[in-house]
Amino acid sequence: MVAHRIISHGLLHLIRVGVCLGLLACGIVKTTYNVTKGTIKLGYEVTKFTGKTVYTVGKYTFIVVMAPLTWPLTQADIESIDDLPPKDAIEQGRVKTSPYVVKGRRYVPMSVEEARSYQQEGIASWYGYETYRQKGGHMTANGEAFDPEGLSAAHKYLPLPTFVRVTNLHNNRKIIVRVNDRGPFVDGRIIDLSARAAKKLGFYKNGTARVVVETVDLEG
Repeated sequence: MVAHRIISHGLLHLIRVGVCLGLLACGIVKTTYNVTKGTIKLGYEVTKFTGKTVYTVGKYTFIVVMAPLTWPLTQADIESIDDLPPKDAIEQGRVKTSPYVVKGRRYVPMSVEEARSYQQEGIASWYGYETYRQKGGHMTANGEAFDPEGLSAAHKYLPLPTFVRVTNLHNNRKIIVRVNDRGPFVDGRIIDLSARAAKKLGFYKNGTARVVVETVDLEG
């Protein structure tokens, strides 16, 4: 009886070790985000021109241009999207809610349905002007041409693209941005805004701000 318990305990230990090793081999599945009821409804219009699409959401205008596949990603640390090389996934249109890997860590975005009721408070930062110091243009994680002077954002878990309203809790300024990239991959931050968006929200010089991010439900 004692020998049986020893063998069983040893077998259980080996199983636990095997499971742990398996998880490490697969990377860390990061799925921490908050979903609460808080959808904002806004009317919108879409106009298509040669090589670009213009979205009008409320009083905001977004010009979307797809980037050449030769351009580098703004987030060069993305190793794979949907288990494919990033450019292959972008070319095949497999990026909207696909899992992706950054520095060995696997991120699992929320579904479109979950995103409809997404609202979260946290720290926002901004990114983008560093791309001006590099040769050529850059593309976002869903293949769009990145423009620091546009009203765009990066988010780890929202579907690409998603429109959100961001409110700076320090000064109550609000803005609508289009989430078309992944990031920020810094602990404690929930969204990376373009430089222009950070200026409009009044935290460009400070670098970060406490904000509320809420999904915009488009009607039109």
